[in-house]
Formats: sequence, C-alpha cells, structure tokens
Amino acid sequence: MVTHVTAGPRSPVAAFSQRVFAELPRADQRRWAHAYVVSLLATPGKKSVRRLAATVSDSPTAFLSLHQFINSSPWDWSPVRTELARWATRRMSPQACVIDRAVLRKRGSHSCGAHSRFVASAGHRAICQVGFAAFLVTAEEAVPVDWRLLLPGLWGSDPAHRLRARIPDHVPAALPEHLVLDLADSLARATGDSALPVVADLPDDIDAAAVAHGLDRRRRGFLLAVPGTLPVTEAATAGHAALPVGPVVRVGSLVAPAQAGHMHVSAAVGAGRSRPGTVFSRLVHLPGPDARLPRGTYRILAVALPHERAPSRWWLTNLTRPRADTLRDLAGLTARAGHSLEALESGFGLADFGGRSYPGWHHHMTMMSAAYAYSRLGDHWDQADLTPAP
Repeated sequence: MVTHVTAGPRSPVAAFSQRVFAELPRADQRRWAHAYVVSLLATPGKKSVRRLAATVSDSPTAFLSLHQFINSSPWDWSPVRTELARWATRRMSPQACVIDRAVLRKRGSHSCGAHSRFVASAGHRAICQVGFAAFLVTAEEAVPVDWRLLLPGLWGSDPAHRLRARIPDHVPAALPEHLVLDLADSLARATGDSALPVVADLPDDIDAAAVAHGLDRRRRGFLLAVPGTLPVTEAATAGHAALPVGPVVRVGSLVAPAQAGHMHVSAAVGAGRSRPGTVFSRLVHLPGPDARLPRGTYRILAVALPHERAPSRWWLTNLTRPRADTLRDLAGLTARAGHSLEALESGFGLADFGGRSYPGWHHHMTMMSAAYAYSRLGDHWDQADLTPAP
C-alpha cells in the first residue's frame, strides 16, 4: 500500500499553505506546494528533490511528481511571494527591507546563471550562482520574501543558453544594481509600504552610488554600506541648507577619529549585543557628471569600535534627520539577514537545488522562503502533525 505523508488538513501549516498558495491555478499545484513546504520542514540533511519526495510519500512516482512541480510546472511565483510578504508583514511588523547576496557554489556550469568568480570565503575562484534576496527584518527576525538571480555573460546574451535554461524573453541581463532596485520596487508593491527603509551591506564591486541614486529617484529611504573608496564631496551646513565645499575626496579619508563632530555611543556588534564605540557622521554630496554640480545631500555614517583607530565600515544614507545611534541600529539589521542566510543554507536547502532551469530555481527559492517564514513566524507544529493521508 502506498502511504502519502503530509500535514493534516486542520494543522497550522496546512492553513498557512492554503493562504500563501491560494493563487496557484490548479489543485494539484497547491497540493504539491504544500507537500514541498512540509518536506522542507521535516527532511533532515540535504534537501534534494528525491529526499524531499521520500519524506511525503513512499510512492515510486512521488519524486517525479515533485520534480515536475518544481522544474517543469508553469506556475508563476510572483503572486505566491506577494502573499508570503503580506503574511509575514502582518506577523512581524518589519522595521526595514534588507537586501543581501547569496553565493551558491555549483559543481558544473550548466545550472542557470552559473559562472566562475572569486569567492572571498574560499580564497579562490569557483563556479557559482549569485542570488539577491529581499528580507523583511526586525531586531529578532529576518524572513526572505523575494529573490533575483544574476544572469552574467552568455546567460544574459546568448539565445541558446537562455532557451536551454528557459529564461523568459522579458527577463533582461540586468546589472546587480538593477536587481537590488527591482527587489526594492517589488517588495514595496507587495506590502504597500514604500516608507520601509532599504538597508543593504553588499559587496564592494556593486555600484553603491547607482543604487543610492535609484532609491533617491523612487523617494525611498535607504542605508547602504559603501567602500572607503567611494568619491564624495563634503557638505557644510548653513542654517538648514547644505552647501558643497572642497574637492572630491574618498569616504575613507573623510571620516576619521581625529576630526571633530563625532559622538560617543554604544555601537552594535552582532545580534543583540553591544559595546562602546564611536559614531562619526558627515553630510556629503555624491559627485555628478559635472563635479561642480554634485547630486543630492546624503549622510556618511561610520562606527569605530574601541580597538579601532579608524572606522572599518562606512554607510551612506539619505535619512539625514534620525539620530546617529538610530541609524547604527538600522545598519545592525544586516547581521540578522546574514544569520538567516546561514540558516537557509544549513537547514532549508538554499544551496541544494540541483535543477538547471530559471523557473526551477525561482520555484525552489519560493518554497524555501515559505518554509523558512513558517518556521520562524508560524503557529507551532512538529512531527506529530505529519500523519498518513487516507
């Protein structure tokens, strides 16, 4: 006798699935979406499709059905992510949208978006996919609700590569900066909250000035980590007006402990811990095409810990009115998103998807995000909720 194991129809996770997957057009898609989330929650170790299928059924065809649902079924992930973002917003009252990057190691170059790049954590070049995630974040939780996949090189330009990976024609070979802005736009539409600040601590090879200009045009508040080499023009205040002064300089040379105008605060270190430090703050402009006509007025914020002679990280923000320690706490939310990425990789299959298609990657990321969101924000459930279906 074939046994199908799933969460009972009256279980909390079943109610979650009914809400988040309501927009899937077919009953079998909704059933397999629920099964995929349950299997992600219940399967220990590697989250391959074969292992996930074995958790929810002992049928020899369950693997093929689950594989088809993730890799081949033509369901649109956008409405699912929209409902997930709305569900999470009601549960957690987010303080910010944090955008982070996930570098996913691959064994070969056939997976959609796979390319060779230097991986700092490994100290050498490797074949990777690069995904960007938008998190809804509080001081206690960071829940991923939307994703973008970087499509460099031939994945963006070669018709054969794009056809083989089933990349839709309307998906461009966007720069990382454009993916970050697209995530910010998408999350604002999903939650209906364009006032939620965008916080990002992204690699130095991403053009932070381009992201800042894009968010400014959208009238979005932001706090972005920037490299010490970022060129700025220092601004001086005269009443309430900010006036450009001096030449273009690098952020790293602008903010230093020897300069006046800093304040002593408690600087955040990791999640939920703090120790004394010093916050340095300056008003600046970003140079425009004409250096004599700088763009916008921003604030540079940096924190030097007691053992540091100078800041090791700088932040650019258009939030010029909040206190420096408030902005420092906002910057600390990026650590919470980083912890969630680690949990997604170790326990929810972030790097385990073995498919090669663009839709398959997005389908898996959607299911993984839903499972993680439920594990952090959903009502209590445990293995006792997994019962053989009649």
